[in-house]
Amino acid sequence: MQKFAAHPGLPRAAVLLAIMTLSACGGGEQPGGDAGNVLISSTVASQTDANAAAADGLSAPAKKEIAMQLVSSSENSSLDWKAQYAYIEDIGDGRGYTGGIIGFTSGTSDMLELVTAYDKIKPGNLLSPYLPALRKVNGSASHAGLDPNFVSDWQKAAQDPVFQQSQNTLRDNEYFNPAVSLAKQDGLRTLGQFIYYDAIVMHGPGADSQSNSFQGIRAQAQLKALPPSRGGNETAYLNAFLDVRRALMQSEPDHAGNLDRLDTQQRLFLQNGNLDLNTPLNWKVNGDSYQIR
Repeated sequence: MQKFAAHPGLPRAAVLLAIMTLSACGGGEQPGGDAGNVLISSTVASQTDANAAAADGLSAPAKKEIAMQLVSSSENSSLDWKAQYAYIEDIGDGRGYTGGIIGFTSGTSDMLELVTAYDKIKPGNLLSPYLPALRKVNGSASHAGLDPNFVSDWQKAAQDPVFQQSQNTLRDNEYFNPAVSLAKQDGLRTLGQFIYYDAIVMHGPGADSQSNSFQGIRAQAQLKALPPSRGGNETAYLNAFLDVRRALMQSEPDHAGNLDRLDTQQRLFLQNGNLDLNTPLNWKVNGDSYQIR
């Protein structure tokens, strides 16, 4: 995964809302990609929350479960996404530890944000003592202050329903809901909403000026094809989005070997005309075959 640290003066959730405000207003790239200069009204925020929370498209419970399984098949070679609460390792990508259901990382602020949220709900939990170390290693690949027991304590904490819910909440607030909301703004149905979600999980939200982020991919795709909200063809636009993302992934050593999630999963569903992501679904990733009935 390639994620970006939040603007130094704002929590990441505020940065994401700023990005969505720009998109909703038709705003383009800001100088330096600095979303921190955008004022976010409570009205815009509430509209965004309502849009993402509506129980339709990918937000419908059955479709959301499918989305979690699809991502887990690509990330963890398993449909059992709930088993990944306990997942944690250093995958050697320069972002420190990667853990949890969408790969929160100690080097890109969201693992710190997760443990902070967990501590607020349940002070004195197993991971609370690691907060000072997580603050220090944020932005680096360092394990300083985390080893030797952070991994085992994370795995133990993952049995706690409160920690599981903390992971779910952060996933929804910073990845799932923003992706679904932007996809709906672009006029995309359920498959397109999933394509956006998978991209934001891997590449991080970013900004239009960051070509290797979700927002950068989206901006480049819209130079190649119009989204349905602007009169474009949905299939043509999603193909353009996947083309841009594929080219990016091929250029990145961390992601070049993970193209199955595009070629034999998302592109396959698109070629089959399954824009509503209806079951049954059959696909292959990482050399394994999967089915959701």
